[in-house]
Amino acid sequence: MDKNTAMDVEVEAHPFEPFLPQNARLLMLGTFPPSPKRWCMPWYYPNFQNDMWRIFGLLFFGDKQHFVDEAAKTFRLEDIQTFLQKKGVAIFDTALRIRRMKGTASDKDLKIEEPSDLDAMLHALPHCKAVLTAGQLATRVFSDHFGIHETPVMGSYVEFSFEDRTLRLYRQPSSSRAYPMRVEQKAEIYRPMFEEFF
Repeated sequence: MDKNTAMDVEVEAHPFEPFLPQNARLLMLGTFPPSPKRWCMPWYYPNFQNDMWRIFGLLFFGDKQHFVDEAAKTFRLEDIQTFLQKKGVAIFDTALRIRRMKGTASDKDLKIEEPSDLDAMLHALPHCKAVLTAGQLATRVFSDHFGIHETPVMGSYVEFSFEDRTLRLYRQPSSSRAYPMRVEQKAEIYRPMFEEFF
């Protein structure tokens, strides 16, 4: 798109509040939620086709349907929030304001107008030991901000410094169905990280 066309594309503000439990040891960061027409619930990973909550179900309960309400075609939001609060998992995204250049949630179609305040998030999470980025754009935004020059191999991590803390940046496969991998395979790549922290 040329600049004039880009200016015609609406700027969207992030629709959700950061979920930052005080006990969080892990911070999960995506790029930005899909448009509301794709939501089955008003929270993170809201597209019913997205596999994030199935990955959690598989790894923690041995059942990819654990957080799924199949009849209503949605996820069990209250159960997810209670579980994450108890385990110490924080969630937000790397972008506060974006333009959807082609109307999709695909990383390649998003233009970030205002990144999230990543420093403030880590300040709010004094027990955080690791950050998970799911997707290339989230990984790039986070790495650029903290001067991380080595991109982790999928499923692995690199260490980085934030003030007087040493944390890990994990790169994991996207939970989107557009990423060509079965949910069971994705879960196995996520597994070592969750076993390390939970």
